[in-house]
Amino acid sequence: MSIFRAETPTVKQALPGAAETTPCHWRVKQFLEKLDKPPSNKVLDLNNCALNAADIKQLIAILPLLPDLEEIDLSWNDLIRGALQPLTLQFSHTQKLTVLRLNNCRLTAKDITSLGVALEVTPYLEILDLSWNNNIGGNLSSLTQKIPKGYHLKTLKVTDCSLTMEDGKSLAQLLNRIQSLEELDLSINKNIGRSLKSIAQELKYVSGLKVLNLHMCGLKQDGFQCLDDAFQYLRELKKLDVSCNKEMGGGFRNSDAHLANLRDLEVLDLHQCCITEEDMAILTEAALHLPELKILDLSWNKCVGGNLKLILKALNLEAELQELRLSSCSLVDKDLACLALVIQDGPLTKLQKLDLSYNHHISDQGWAMFYQRVGALEQLSELDVSLRPMLLRDCREWFGELLAALSKLPGLLELDLQGWVLSTSQQKQLESFNWDNERNVHINS
Repeated sequence: MSIFRAETPTVKQALPGAAETTPCHWRVKQFLEKLDKPPSNKVLDLNNCALNAADIKQLIAILPLLPDLEEIDLSWNDLIRGALQPLTLQFSHTQKLTVLRLNNCRLTAKDITSLGVALEVTPYLEILDLSWNNNIGGNLSSLTQKIPKGYHLKTLKVTDCSLTMEDGKSLAQLLNRIQSLEELDLSINKNIGRSLKSIAQELKYVSGLKVLNLHMCGLKQDGFQCLDDAFQYLRELKKLDVSCNKEMGGGFRNSDAHLANLRDLEVLDLHQCCITEEDMAILTEAALHLPELKILDLSWNKCVGGNLKLILKALNLEAELQELRLSSCSLVDKDLACLALVIQDGPLTKLQKLDLSYNHHISDQGWAMFYQRVGALEQLSELDVSLRPMLLRDCREWFGELLAALSKLPGLLELDLQGWVLSTSQQKQLESFNWDNERNVHINS
């Protein structure tokens, strides 16, 4: 390390704006040019660069020449595996570092320990993304135990890291030491649900949390109930994703619906949660009247079918909903009729994305009536009415209404009609629509 310092004349000579003749400038510039990366003294983006052993050796050598570095991204480089320790030893030269991304680097247990030590010399780190490193599972404590109380970490992502129940407990112990946390992503860690009670109890220490992602985390009924108790402290939460937790169904039954306290919530993702009729009743009595809600995903919850009227009534439609996803919800004609009436009345005028795919119970008459009203959604950019693969149906009974609706949707960019059988004449009419109206609607059929 002393050799690198001796080669560093001044901070300003490291990169652009410095004297081009300095040896350290050329070492950094040549390294980045070889990888087809622009020179920068603040951002080192080597994502998916297929770094080899020689590249990593050069990287270790140039890090001390970049004292103003604020962001490092080494994601999707397999050979980082086992080489993190010599890299992190140079982090003492990059104390301004605020962002570190190491996605899918095949990190080892030894790498995780080295990273924990390195955090002690990166006091300003705000974003740490370690997603898709399976060997973190069972070893997370060697990282979390090194993070001191008062550390200003704002984002922690450990998606699909094979986290264990013990990892969940060590994470829970960390939460009261990093009270500045704003985003926590634990998605695709199926065993985290077993330690969710421990995590939920400590969420009160991160009351400024804005994003909580628990997609596919093995949540069960009691797990969601523990989470519901924590919602009363998370008044600043903007995004909540508890999707693809199939054993969560029925978890609203014994909750106090603290979900309704999330007055700043903009995104609520409950798709594929096997929500029950009883859950739906609780949701529609208290939890969906959220004044800032912009995105709601209830897809793959069959009990939505026949109950869409209650859901739409429960929603605070003045919240200017922008995205509504109701794929595979067993919707029937009366659900679509209710949606059409709400569209006609005007509360959904800000809607940009509407997903009604895989709802094969809706009749041709139901679709025709819907297309007669959908033209009121002037800001709609994406509409998906696809059917399930291999479930082919004729669309001639409502094709005319669809074609007429397209001319009333000036913002539409994408229309998904997969599963509907279009005749040659109908296909030509859709092609002619784009040409005749100077539009560029991408139609998937």
